[in-house]
Amino acid sequence: MRRETQNILLVLLGGALLKIGINGDYLRYVKPAQQPWVIAGGAVILLLGAVAIARDLQTARRARAATATPEPGHAHDHHHPARSAWLLVVPVLAVLLVAPPALGSDSVIRTSAGAPRTAAAQDAAAFPPLPAGDVVPLTLTEFVTRAGWDSRGSLNGRTVRLTGFVVHDKDSVLLARMVIRCCAADASPMTVRLTGPEATRYPDDSWLEVTGQIVPGTAVASNGYTADVTVESLNPIAAPQDAYEY
Repeated sequence: MRRETQNILLVLLGGALLKIGINGDYLRYVKPAQQPWVIAGGAVILLLGAVAIARDLQTARRARAATATPEPGHAHDHHHPARSAWLLVVPVLAVLLVAPPALGSDSVIRTSAGAPRTAAAQDAAAFPPLPAGDVVPLTLTEFVTRAGWDSRGSLNGRTVRLTGFVVHDKDSVLLARMVIRCCAADASPMTVRLTGPEATRYPDDSWLEVTGQIVPGTAVASNGYTADVTVESLNPIAAPQDAYEY
């Protein structure tokens, strides 16, 4: 690859990292705590590319000045750059111009939402009492953890509010959220099964705010601790900028 192509790639890659770090698209790849590193990395790469381009331009000007009056009979070399190398710019431009969506329903199906989450089942944790109130807002991670491993049944009889996206899995309608520990590469799904016909009206990846109660005894190892939730109300909402839980 020619140096010119390398330098352009550096500038584009640094610019892409700065763009997603500033406008919030980085949340589709990594946790919020990683934002300073994304921005710093983008700035360093962009600076390296700019410095390299400036040095190459300066070197080219000196070379032209030195060969301004070629010796008689001296043949000029005509160097044709490899055009195929510029194809490497395409994926960098894709990141710069088109941000992919956060992981959604297809990722839930691929990672098998029904697979047992054995790591969390090694030891039942002690769960504090839920706060008072008619409706308790919980993340899907909190709900699924209590549903599967709280032997005291703290969710039984309590109305909760959950937020997630719709996944149609065979005959079931799931409310899901992807959980990441470092970046999108290690994402895993948290899911609950929505009962009632109303949820079936919404297509995959529709975001909903659901109010309902757990059906006791439905979160078991054989179904991956995916509890049934009796839906009392649901409302479509816009997808949040930060689509993951941590």
